[in-house]
Amino acid sequence: MRAQLARVDAVIVQAVIAGALSFSHLHDLAEAAGQGDWKAWAYPVSVDLLLVAAWRRMREQQRAGKPAGGPRLWFLIALAASLGANIATAGLLDLNDIPASLRVVVAGWPAVAFFGGTLLAHTPRTPDAPTITVTPETDTEPALVPVPADAPDRDALSAPTAEPDPDPESPTTANAAPAAPAVTLPPALVDRAQALAEQHRATTGLAADPDAVRARLGLPPSMTASVAAHL
Repeated sequence: MRAQLARVDAVIVQAVIAGALSFSHLHDLAEAAGQGDWKAWAYPVSVDLLLVAAWRRMREQQRAGKPAGGPRLWFLIALAASLGANIATAGLLDLNDIPASLRVVVAGWPAVAFFGGTLLAHTPRTPDAPTITVTPETDTEPALVPVPADAPDRDALSAPTAEPDPDPESPTTANAAPAAPAVTLPPALVDRAQALAEQHRATTGLAADPDAVRARLGLPPSMTASVAAHL
């Protein structure tokens, strides 16, 4: 933080020194060119104002992604006027004998500065295009994603529903057909069935229902006995 403040202070000091020296040189040149009294003090103000206005407008155009040729031209004109005054008062020009051409330039500067400032101030600014936010549409119903048969099941199997034992003397039980012989399951289905049963036991603490395991495996009801034989 202190280093940043030191850098900012150094920049401000340099700007004040440069501004004061340039202001003084412009005043001396204007006074030597025949512009006395308050007119000599108005020239550096005019040059500095045009310089700042052109710089700000140039930065605005560049941030907006637009060409900044006009503001850059007026910035260079104001910079040339300031730099020229600094060089002219460095001993390369006799201030007691100013050339007539330089007197004409100094006398015509107010009109040039006014013209440039008017163009910078009244050039229409094109507003930036509004930003349109597009919200993607979402379906009201979630899409169904197919799950492969060998994918691990994260939901616990439902607990088996207790059913009353059939009456041994009931005619339906007595006349019931003998159960179909158990069909041998492939090793992959056996491992899958045992994994589902173990997962259900670890989740609920109860033994898995063979019919529920058979339904999870996608087998027909006739395979319930075969599934139960491996549980």
